[in-house]
Amino acid sequence: MKVREASELGKRVATLVQTGQPDEAYALLSPVLAERTPFPLLGRIGEAVGAGPLEAVNAFLERIAAARTEGGWVVIGSALGRQLDCDPAGAFARCRAFIIAADVWYATDILGERVPGPALVADFQLSLALLAPWREDANRWVRRTVGVAVHFWAKRSRGTAEHIVQAEALLAFLEPMFEEWDMDAVKGVGWGFKTIGRYYPDLLVSFLRQQLATKRPRKLLLRKATTYLDEARKEEILSLWR
Repeated sequence: MKVREASELGKRVATLVQTGQPDEAYALLSPVLAERTPFPLLGRIGEAVGAGPLEAVNAFLERIAAARTEGGWVVIGSALGRQLDCDPAGAFARCRAFIIAADVWYATDILGERVPGPALVADFQLSLALLAPWREDANRWVRRTVGVAVHFWAKRSRGTAEHIVQAEALLAFLEPMFEEWDMDAVKGVGWGFKTIGRYYPDLLVSFLRQQLATKRPRKLLLRKATTYLDEARKEEILSLWR
């Protein structure tokens, strides 16, 4: 499948969803989900679907989720990402529900990079407020998503000076999760720290020094967080863990 074909398929599926023909829409989409279709092409389909009326679209997304295909989570995440402009709180809530329903790491990361991650880039303060309760959510995958979202923001920031204040805010935002103990969640949180460290190493080192003075996180979190630091600073930070 090529880009044009994916765009055309997305329009056809979206039209069927919007005209009350979800069975026909899924019949078109299902073969694509059964193959190893590239994520960018699935994203185009999801964006087209997500542009429709919320009630019909969200019911269709539930239909996709029930099949539990890897590509289905890409379509769902991209559709929810399209809804961020008109219903950010609802898109976050639905994203959380799908993360819990999926109950697997790859769906968590797929959804995190398509809903809360882009939301942080587009509307930082609102998205922080919507994401804040996820830090202490009972579900480990939801907590993991916080780190995935921060990773996405840091990747998009590319280390520019204009984003330093936001990077500092995100480190402070992650502070309550510094001693996260569940390994699945730790991997996501560590991913967020790691990507901030890639683009804002000085900020990360200062943060880690301060935290390690009184806290003892998982060693894995520190290993991930220090991935992109130079050897001297990496050794210094790891030596503070005890």
